[in-house]
Amino acid sequence: MAKVRLSREFPGSVHEAEVCWYDTASWPGWVNGLRRVIEVGPEWPRAGSEVVWESGPAGRGRVRERVIAYEPRRGQTLEVEDDSITGTQAVAFAPADDGVEVTLALQYAIKRRSPLTPLVDLLFVRRAMGASLAKTLAAFGARLEESRGPGVG
Repeated sequence: MAKVRLSREFPGSVHEAEVCWYDTASWPGWVNGLRRVIEVGPEWPRAGSEVVWESGPAGRGRVRERVIAYEPRRGQTLEVEDDSITGTQAVAFAPADDGVEVTLALQYAIKRRSPLTPLVDLLFVRRAMGASLAKTLAAFGARLEESRGPGVG
């Protein structure tokens, strides 16, 4: 399985970041490629719950995320699947000197494989996954700042 991992620090507390991250109604504004959330399980964000979302026309299609681990104020691990990949995605929150550190990691396997898959993954897919996570984290940071309101910090 290939792995992509990024960490960013943002102003705010772990609690504020967690509340913002798990607010699925706000996801279309900051999750890269997400057009609309279709379904959110009643126990979200706890283990066993599921979110189903849909990307735009050039995106991943329908994406299913099922929570396999959740620890309040620490993070969450999900099984993710779409038409192209299966894998696990984890988000972690940690206090930082000037706010909160958010780490997002995706470990994935490409479903349709050929002898060229490892090379295509290394040259194209992994780079695209990393860019997508970076865009998501940057947009999340803006959303977190917005949710904190003016003069907070």
